[in-house]
Amino acid sequence: MSDPTVNRDHELTAEELAAIEEKYDEASSTREVSVPVARLLRAVALVFAIYHFITAGFGLPVDYWHMGLHLTGLFIMTYALFPLVRSRNALAMKRSILSPGNVPLYDYLLMSLGIVSALYIGAAWRGIDFLGITEQTFRQGNPNTYDIFFGSVLIILVLDLARRTLGWVLPLIICVFISYALFGQYYPGILNHPGTNWRQFINNIYFPAEGIFGVTLWVVSTIVFHFVLFGVIAQRTGLGKLFIDNATILAGRYTGGPAKVSVVSSAFFGTISGSSVANTVSTGALTIPNMKRLGYPGHFAGGVEAASSAGGQITPPIMGAAAFIMAEFLELPYTTIVIAAIFPALLHYVGVFAVVHLMARKLDLKGLSAELLPRLGAVWREGWANLIPLVALLVVLFTGYTPYMSAFCGISMALIVGAARISAPVTLLFPIAFIAFVVWKFLGGGFDLTMTVILCSGAVLGVFNPQERIRMPELSEAVETGVKYALAVGAASAAVGIVVGVINTTGIGFRIGFMVTSGAAAMAQSLYELIPFGAFDIFTQADLQLFLSLLLIATACILMGAGIPTTALYIMLVSVAQPALAQLGVPPIASHMFVLYYGVVSEITPPVCTSAYAAAAIANSNPFRTGISAFTLGLGKIVAPMAFVYAPVLLFVSSTGFDALEFSYSAISCIAGVLALSAAVVGYFLAPMSVIERLLCAVAGLIFIAPSWQADLVSLAILAPVALLQLLAQRRTNASQVTG
Repeated sequence: MSDPTVNRDHELTAEELAAIEEKYDEASSTREVSVPVARLLRAVALVFAIYHFITAGFGLPVDYWHMGLHLTGLFIMTYALFPLVRSRNALAMKRSILSPGNVPLYDYLLMSLGIVSALYIGAAWRGIDFLGITEQTFRQGNPNTYDIFFGSVLIILVLDLARRTLGWVLPLIICVFISYALFGQYYPGILNHPGTNWRQFINNIYFPAEGIFGVTLWVVSTIVFHFVLFGVIAQRTGLGKLFIDNATILAGRYTGGPAKVSVVSSAFFGTISGSSVANTVSTGALTIPNMKRLGYPGHFAGGVEAASSAGGQITPPIMGAAAFIMAEFLELPYTTIVIAAIFPALLHYVGVFAVVHLMARKLDLKGLSAELLPRLGAVWREGWANLIPLVALLVVLFTGYTPYMSAFCGISMALIVGAARISAPVTLLFPIAFIAFVVWKFLGGGFDLTMTVILCSGAVLGVFNPQERIRMPELSEAVETGVKYALAVGAASAAVGIVVGVINTTGIGFRIGFMVTSGAAAMAQSLYELIPFGAFDIFTQADLQLFLSLLLIATACILMGAGIPTTALYIMLVSVAQPALAQLGVPPIASHMFVLYYGVVSEITPPVCTSAYAAAAIANSNPFRTGISAFTLGLGKIVAPMAFVYAPVLLFVSSTGFDALEFSYSAISCIAGVLALSAAVVGYFLAPMSVIERLLCAVAGLIFIAPSWQADLVSLAILAPVALLQLLAQRRTNASQVTG
């Protein structure tokens, strides 16, 4: 197949898009295997998915068995599909007696060791008499030889899983944490601690409760995988196309139409996809060529799509894996996290939308012509049923049921809408089985009458979907794709559990947090003494300390995010940020959201910005320049975390309480700041802006982000001359057009 980055005049094919996603998403780049091995892996993927699907609806086994079985699937799929060293040669098909099915014998060996190590905890929980293994209760704190062997193997192999699926950066950082746990006595100053021996380290990392079998793997194996599977199946059944068509109808006719379609469709698509690269490829295949045809530069078109798609991990209701882990860390319902994320996500898309609009005005780009727009009636006559799975998922989720029960209902509805039709009687087994499940739950007191009626009605309506139904081979392929998407996040969650165990064992989070706050306090004192504020103090020394602490943590997030998945980055940095920001009075949910958002920002920050590189491949533009465009377009996401730290009311559910008037004022102030920054980025508002005007807009926009009447008055004073100059320039332009 030809290089997917080569310029083309035709639309990209599905194969070319898959090649782009594989090239820029390490988790999608897998080796070719023989047909028998491919069939076996598909069967494993289906069993893996069915197991998680059934346990989501009918109940989970004990956590150590459940997580062990999840790890088993990860070991089988990862060692079969990801080579020891990633290269074109390693991914290609080769026939050798040492590599049955193109999987080397050593990978089969590592796979077997991983499976045994993952399942040993469950098998030995009650003891194994003939091996002399006592119950786990008696081994806690004093692991035996088997525990140490299998624990050591699992730690090494979990790091290898992360390396194969995500690259070297994450495993190397985890190795630093391991060395700190083992050799803490050699670290200087506040970082010094007595250290721990390998036996005690295995006890903390291998046994359930913390470490590998801790909260991160539990959340991924019980919740995240189900939502990833739901997103893939829902997209395959037509929900993604429904989103894009409606976005085109909503925004396509206006100034810079295709670019606005990219923003709106990526926002819609983000509700069911937690993958930035998958979002970029899915929506960018249509929007990027349309933007280029309209006149947008290639790097800007790619940047628009990358910045919009990166919002998928912060767009409710799914938000990727990190949000589910946040709910566990904060011990809050997931719906609370979803509600808190509404305004920050809106602020991100307002920023991208504003830049797109102003750039279109600057370049004098028009919208799509009427004949290029989908017809609203036709779109909904054809695709109305695709909304049923998402509605079912949200209704169950926001009615107080567990996230995995809502995912079970959403997946069930997606299967019904995609594969069951009244015209094919055999396929009616899908809705009949689901209705029987719902009635069984109702009779057992699990569902109330309203929920029962809603779900049964959705199942009945789904079989009247006018679209062509999906056949079983296509459905199994979609399920297999969903399982492959989940491999990387599963490997990351298991590996980063080691970090959680080290942090809980050594207290390094509080140590580094203290270093951050004390360092920021020293810098704040020095700066405050140097800057004369006079009688009109815009901020205090404490405000300056908070700002510097936020700046240090944000910088760490962006720098460490180069090559680390958002979920893993969030888990590592929140352990540092939470103690540091708690000392400065920041509510827990605001500090957690702060770290999550800057982790996502790293995905569009050069030099490592995979979403932008994937968009550049579609746009045939310079990858680095596309990354710069994506970064500037994502300013809303960059400033939003600062805003909700200073004004927690923007999160709706902060412990500081909710006040409608305060929320309205803070929201308007933040949106004004984002609009001012957008104008500064583009260099255009009512007319082209000079360098001085752009600098004034940027400064005013940053001051707006900290909502207070003093700061807003200063911002308005800075913007006043810019507004006057823009009005005068617009009048001159209009007058010249009239006379011309």
